[in-house]
Amino acid sequence: MSTSPVESADQDRLTESEYRERLRELPPSAKLVAKVLEGDAPLSQGGLAEESLLPDRTVRYALNRLEEEELVDSRYSFKDARKQVYFLTV
Repeated sequence: MSTSPVESADQDRLTESEYRERLRELPPSAKLVAKVLEGDAPLSQGGLAEESLLPDRTVRYALNRLEEEELVDSRYSFKDARKQVYFLTV
């Protein structure tokens, strides 16, 4: 019996405890970016910098760390295809 793409995507999602455990080991900037994304996702890198009050370079580093831990994913913006927007994978 095969699973639909929606079912397999749900199976790949992290539980709340797995999410918190992965996040615990990350730097404070990554935790702040994740917290901003919890309430305002999806956001561009510039939007994250504006909401978190962190410099662009720090936001970029935080996003890279979150992507390494598979806590955040990105897609192209529907409003502006030149930009990527980021959202949590939880």
